Amino acid sequence: MNTRPIYVLVLLFICSFSSCKKEEVINDKKEVVAMANESVSIHISGMTCEIGCAKTIESKLSKKEGVASAKVVFTDSIAEVEFDRTKTSSEDLITFINGIAGGDSYVATEVKYPVKK
Repeated sequence: MNTRPIYVLVLLFICSFSSCKKEEVINDKKEVVAMANESVSIHISGMTCEIGCAKTIESKLSKKEGVASAKVVFTDSIAEVEFDRTKTSSEDLITFINGIAGGDSYVATEVKYPVKK
C-alpha cells in the first residue's frame, strides 16, 4: 500500500492551520489579519531555581495576551519572547515580569545586543 499521498495530504492540512494569520469575523465577513510578531530578549534577575522561578515565569508569559511563545533559560537568566506588537510591547512584558510573585522577586530588563558592522 502506498501511503505517500496520505502523508502529503496530512502535511498540507497541518501547514494550512499553522500559518501566522488568523481570521476575524467582522460584520459577517471573514478578514485575514496578519500577526505583527516581534522578538525580545529579557534579562531576569532574582531567579533562584529552574522549576519554581524560570518555569513559572515562562508559564505566565506564555498565557499573556499577545505572546506567541516564551522560553526562559534559568542558567542564562534570559527570557526569549515572541509577541504580537499590536497587542503588547516589550515594555509591557517587562512590567508584567516585574509584577510576578507580588513584584518583590524579579527585576527584568531588555537585553540590547550590539549591532554588528
